[in-house]
Amino acid sequence: MFEANEIIVIAMLCSFILLIFTGYPVAWILAGISVLFSVGSILAAQYWDVDTYFLTDWRIFGVMVQRIYGQMTNWVLVALPMFIFMGLMLERSGVAEKLMKNFVNLFGRFRGGLGVAVISIGILLAASTGIVGASVVLLAMLSIPVMLEQKYSPAFASGIVASAGTLGILIPPSIMLIIMADQLSLPVGDLFMGALIPGVMLGLMYIAYVVIASIFVPSLSKPRDDLPPITAKMIIDTLLAVVPSLGLILAVLGSIFLGIATPTEAAGVGALGATILAAMNGRLTLAVLKDVSIKTSLTTAFVFGIFLGATAFAVVMRSLGGDEFIGGLLKAIPLSPEGIVVVILLIAFVAGFFLDWLEISLILLPLVGPVVAALGFDLTWFVVLFALALQTSFLTPPVGFSLFYLKGVVPPSIKTTDIYKGVIPFILIQLLAVALVFYWKDLVLWLPGVRYG
Repeated sequence: MFEANEIIVIAMLCSFILLIFTGYPVAWILAGISVLFSVGSILAAQYWDVDTYFLTDWRIFGVMVQRIYGQMTNWVLVALPMFIFMGLMLERSGVAEKLMKNFVNLFGRFRGGLGVAVISIGILLAASTGIVGASVVLLAMLSIPVMLEQKYSPAFASGIVASAGTLGILIPPSIMLIIMADQLSLPVGDLFMGALIPGVMLGLMYIAYVVIASIFVPSLSKPRDDLPPITAKMIIDTLLAVVPSLGLILAVLGSIFLGIATPTEAAGVGALGATILAAMNGRLTLAVLKDVSIKTSLTTAFVFGIFLGATAFAVVMRSLGGDEFIGGLLKAIPLSPEGIVVVILLIAFVAGFFLDWLEISLILLPLVGPVVAALGFDLTWFVVLFALALQTSFLTPPVGFSLFYLKGVVPPSIKTTDIYKGVIPFILIQLLAVALVFYWKDLVLWLPGVRYG
């Protein structure tokens, strides 16, 4: 039989899940539920034995304010707006256009070559931006018309672009990893190093699938026959087109991995570097700077709005003993510790069909993280594994944001069903990558181990 506070915890979680489907802003749902259940719990404590820490009186609202203030003074989160600015400015810098032109000239003559070019650019953009929406839209606008012209299957082309654009949420510098590090008080640099190999591995798995599928199912793609022969100049031009992105990656990630700069300081370097690249390509105008700054402010406000609501939600949940309740339920599952981790990943995967990664990271991860640590697992490994599982949320309908971004910019000839069909193989590849990281922990832990000796 559940106790009073446990019933309130269950009611809070069910209310949140139900209200999500109303389409009301998530930040307001989280904040509203927190206030309503705080008041309700205080009143209920007058009649029932509600086992809480703060919810027997009005002190809970003082605790909420203190926690929210603590979040807003967190130095790590200062990196968020600068990484967002870096990604948006790089989108406008013209670097991707040059990459696409050179990669198409080099790879377009091979079957599936355009797909390989798109995913390769997606990996470079991911390590330079971390903004999924910007990457998906940019890749779609640059590559979809060319791929359709070369008789690529609409579903195949859609799956390639949508999956390549989502790599930015995993490959550092990733906004998702910064938020996850904050939620579990982990070093951001450790998560960046831990996610680098799995992120690049996932990109290479995408490339392998595109090549193999193109060879065995020729109808999926067609090589271009109007390209000039490969010359030394063409190869050199392609390498030179990669240099700006690599330089930005080395400046940001290299400074973190070598201990020269903190992630927050490296974010500032990245924002400046992206601005310099835009200026070098003649793309930096007052209008561009204004547009990027406004979009950075709006995106940052959106993220922090959910942050504030989730902080209030977490305060009420923990005051009711919700973390202990959830932890007790997970530990009561009659499975091995590895089995419990699989159950958590399965919950995250299913939740990704209906929730954005941000809500899952802010609500579910703080509840399950302590349980995983108590089971004896390395939290850096688990967080990267959790992030890899959450990446599927961008591709799984009905709330796969990459699918919405893509549908908004593709030609009318590409139907929604084409996009859904196209991403299915890539979702399966993502799940395979989760399994590989689950069984080979060194894919995550090797690079941080080398860094710390």
